[in-house]
Amino acid sequence: MASLSTLLPRRLGAGLALTALAASSGSVLLAAQAQAQANKQQQILLVSYAVTKAAYDKIIPLFQADWKKKTGQTVVIKTSYGGSGSQTRAVIDGLEADVVGLAMAADVTKIEKAGLIQPGWAEELPNDSVATNSTVAFFVRPGNPKKINSWKDLDNKDVDVVTANPKTSGGARWNFLGLWGSVTETGGSEADARKYIASVLRNVDVLPKDAREATDTFVKRRKGDVLLNWETEAILAKKNGEWTVPYKLPSPNVLTEMPIAVVDKNVDKRGTRKVSEAFARFLFSPAAQRAFVDNGFRPVTPEGKKYAGTRFQQVKFYRVGDFGGWPGVDRKFFGKGGVWDQIFSKNR
Repeated sequence: MASLSTLLPRRLGAGLALTALAASSGSVLLAAQAQAQANKQQQILLVSYAVTKAAYDKIIPLFQADWKKKTGQTVVIKTSYGGSGSQTRAVIDGLEADVVGLAMAADVTKIEKAGLIQPGWAEELPNDSVATNSTVAFFVRPGNPKKINSWKDLDNKDVDVVTANPKTSGGARWNFLGLWGSVTETGGSEADARKYIASVLRNVDVLPKDAREATDTFVKRRKGDVLLNWETEAILAKKNGEWTVPYKLPSPNVLTEMPIAVVDKNVDKRGTRKVSEAFARFLFSPAAQRAFVDNGFRPVTPEGKKYAGTRFQQVKFYRVGDFGGWPGVDRKFFGKGGVWDQIFSKNR
């Protein structure tokens, strides 16, 4: 029989081996759990303005495939579309967007001021976080019977104008700046601009809530002689066979700049920061910029502009910066009692 002194080391050795095996198994289990967690399906919510839907319908699957290839993780991207102003308020009121793609920087700034987005968001992505451009187009009736080609042609009591409501639609705010700048950027005074817009507004019978509804009002319900809307909407309507008459681009015109931002408070709460930031960055990729171009948006990257070639008409542009930037513009024109309210109240 073996002595206790002989058995003890053996038993200790066996115990140590079992302990080491258990520790090793535990490490493997933890690693497997960590990998399973990494591969666990994630879900994010993109909140955007109405006319971007067709583009994102193409871009989202591209990102999902790219993310899956890089990380092995499946990501579900839910979407919400509507007027940019309405979407902004919805996010502030509790709609838990992970990423917002809105019609203007002013709307993102409102979400920032509500404490949901950290200051400096515009510096986190290329091109000041502006992923797409567009401009204001005129939809006209077949044959353009009212001969509407320039901003001045809207100042005619016989021309029925359709435009969305700038209180709910970012596109409509750009329309307003297009109208305003057509006067002030060509030598006119602010008083001249007020008079001109008041005259045009008298020709507006209905103010749809967003750009998509404005297009439906003009194209499907056949209201109005001319529609002011995104160039993007004009291109999409023609592409989809809804509208075949060439649209008009007045020049000079406003270059619309539409930003992307990650909603910091929401992504930190939901644990979706990594994938949300990756999606926002993906919008500047060649694949995404090509999809934007194919769906009527002007690209912002060199690769996107090369792909676009000559498919967009050349226009002389002015920008929101020429009016002092969005913080001042938003207060001056669209804040309570601002220029829009003043002009609208006198015309209604």
